[in-house]
Amino acid sequence: MVISVGIIGATGAVGQRYIQLIQNHPVFEIEVLTASDKSVGKLYRDAVNWGLGTPMPDEISKMEVKPTIGKSIPEDVEILFSALPSQIASKAETNLCKEGYIIASNSSNDRMCEDVPLVIPEINPEHLGLIEIQRENRGWDGALIKNPNCSVITLAPTLKALDIFGLESIHVSTLQAVSGAGYDGVKSMQILDNVIPHIHNEEEKLETEPQKILGKLEGSGIEMHGVEISASCNRVGVIDGHLENVWARTKENITIENAKRAFKQLKGLDLHSSPEVLIEVFEEADRPQPRLDRNRGGGMSISVGGIRKTTDGIQYNCLAHNTIRGAAGASLLNGELLINSKWF
Repeated sequence: MVISVGIIGATGAVGQRYIQLIQNHPVFEIEVLTASDKSVGKLYRDAVNWGLGTPMPDEISKMEVKPTIGKSIPEDVEILFSALPSQIASKAETNLCKEGYIIASNSSNDRMCEDVPLVIPEINPEHLGLIEIQRENRGWDGALIKNPNCSVITLAPTLKALDIFGLESIHVSTLQAVSGAGYDGVKSMQILDNVIPHIHNEEEKLETEPQKILGKLEGSGIEMHGVEISASCNRVGVIDGHLENVWARTKENITIENAKRAFKQLKGLDLHSSPEVLIEVFEEADRPQPRLDRNRGGGMSISVGGIRKTTDGIQYNCLAHNTIRGAAGASLLNGELLINSKWF
């Protein structure tokens, strides 16, 4: 079985990751690439500043970049993977869903809409049930599914594992790589010899999105989890890999060994892009580290270490590759989940 897919917003950092990850995919085949007006009509190799450590696929390099709007996407394309900036995606994704396309999107717009699934497949695949409600509400044949913020994708699986102890509150401080801001997002003179202790809108996403992901699908909507989350987000001079320091307070007493066991028991899925080990647990106090651990599980695993007991819970560090597990890989996994669902 081969499924034709498209990448909308294909020239940016996340768009390039989509191409890299889909290049040898057993099911998905790229049929169309779209980008902004300045790139439309060019060959992909002439439109993109390729920034990945692997070569640009030759067949992709020769594809002509199409506009995202204006009936330029072939009707036989079955899934669109979106790397559009949120301010553009809000309108473009809606229009494409009205035309009948299914979109797995990394863009931040509409993540918290009541009828839009915000999904990490290993955690809340049942939230795809919102697609039926979405189609009824909006009168379209397409579907819009979102993956969370890149730091939320790092954090949420660990919270899911610990929720058996009754999560009450979370404090998290992130150390986020520069690639999370895109190639033009942080100037070298801002980040070299520096840490930037604020990232616009990131704290709000970390404090709200996990509540939806960990919530329950009840009737026509999601009953939010209710865990209190406070976040501080920092940009650091690392290329890839978001590291997070987490303090979790739980209702039940939790030991270090119980926490490790809970992390290890959260499993991957039988999907091509889901890692064999979802959460890798380190015994070392100084792990995980971005340079050493971001590519575990092909960049799709979450790493946890530095686990310590606190008065009313535990403290730990977690890490994931922000443009693979935290962005393109997350959408790709959602696409794989979709094709195995009754809503595809």
